[in-house]
Amino acid sequence: MPLVSDMYGKGRVRVMRVHREGDYNEVRELSLAVMLAGAFARAYTHADNSAVIATDSIKNIVNIVARENITAAAEPFTQSIADRFLTRYPQVERVSITARETRWSRLHIAGAPHPHSFVLDANGTPTLHLEQSRAATTIRSGIDAFTFMKSTASGWTNYVIDEFTTLPETTDRIAATSMNASWLWSTLPADPTATNATILRTMLEVFATTYSFGVQDSLYRMAEAALAAVPEIIEIKLACPNKHYIPINLIPLGMSSDNLVFTATDEPHGQIECTIVR
Repeated sequence: MPLVSDMYGKGRVRVMRVHREGDYNEVRELSLAVMLAGAFARAYTHADNSAVIATDSIKNIVNIVARENITAAAEPFTQSIADRFLTRYPQVERVSITARETRWSRLHIAGAPHPHSFVLDANGTPTLHLEQSRAATTIRSGIDAFTFMKSTASGWTNYVIDEFTTLPETTDRIAATSMNASWLWSTLPADPTATNATILRTMLEVFATTYSFGVQDSLYRMAEAALAAVPEIIEIKLACPNKHYIPINLIPLGMSSDNLVFTATDEPHGQIECTIVR
């Protein structure tokens, strides 16, 4: 029986890096999956582990590279990890790294930022996926489950109306979603962290300041603005499930809700996805 593909590595390698300048600290916490592909087939087909790098060693290399790159953003940090494997081990042909960041926001005490205390930023998980060989590197950054809404300036009209339609048209509704977004770099900017923030901020500005004729309409214009604002990205993918807020009918109780009282649900939800390229 032929072995058609194989890959192995270490998952959920959790590492916190703390950059200290006197009493002032910066923190970066990542959970990484580091996967290797290369000349490892005999470990599967012939019980020959002579080329295999132990997954515990993979974890140790991540920790060593973390110590060597305390201040690096996730993108150059993962590149350094991949470089280490490709440089050190000739049997490794490709490194695939997926990273998810735990975001810590600086705590403010009496209106001033505290030098070394933080609170968990629970809105969205920054993500990164790197594929690196000796010939090429691709890096896709993004954010998962970033939740945002607006309470008006959104509608849904002019869709197919037939015998299956029960949803009424509206020109004034709540628009809310928990967005998964990712963008593909043509080249990394000098400050990936700041540029990632610019991409997200640009998309949110479009969402907040323009009327939405539907999630599809908003997503396209948000992605278009991000591509215009950041020349280093060449593609952006967006996936946005609707978080529905349905007006409650209070007429049987003797009053109208006047589009002011809603019930919240996200099951089932509309799932809207798109990919836009430069």
